[in-house]
Amino acid sequence: MDPLLAVTNVVGIIAFSVAGSLKAIERRMDLLGVLTLGFSTSLAGGIIADVLLGKVPPSNLTEVQYPAIAIVSSALTFAFFRKVSKLRRPLLYADALGLGAFTASGASLAYSVDPNPVLVTLVGTITAVGGGVLRDVLANEVPLVLTRDFYATAAIIGSLTYYALAYLGLFRGYLTAVVLLLTFALRVAAIRRNWRLPTIAN
Repeated sequence: MDPLLAVTNVVGIIAFSVAGSLKAIERRMDLLGVLTLGFSTSLAGGIIADVLLGKVPPSNLTEVQYPAIAIVSSALTFAFFRKVSKLRRPLLYADALGLGAFTASGASLAYSVDPNPVLVTLVGTITAVGGGVLRDVLANEVPLVLTRDFYATAAIIGSLTYYALAYLGLFRGYLTAVVLLLTFALRVAAIRRNWRLPTIAN
């Protein structure tokens, strides 16, 4: 794996695990619930993507460091909830970095299997946001990415960009960095400028 992607993937796993754990604590779940939501938020998207591509068993289950990082991050969030909950703003940016990393890695994997724009976009997006969707479902909420945040849209744009640049022949070593940074930048801009997709007012 690209070194940049490897590092940012770890950052993403930690940030996503913490986000899932905080959600579980807010919903008054016990330690098992916290670990479950933390694990699901950080790793479920990649697991779903691997299954869709026929890569079984998924790497997020066979490469022990990823589940270990997710579980430890979730357990520490549970143990130090009051301190961690004060870091929500920095965690948003870490989450944005993880979004970019997961988008780039998912799109790259899909392109290597079949250079199809629908597949690349779908898998890149699912890798990035699938865990968050599962987290919200487990917390008995409408998934956040479907209601108000400019979140999945950033992953969709990033995945489409990966396909377009790969199709045009951009060196694959640069592709992941470009898509990671683009997706990250879009998400950060959305946070700072409060971007939202249009909705129908009741």
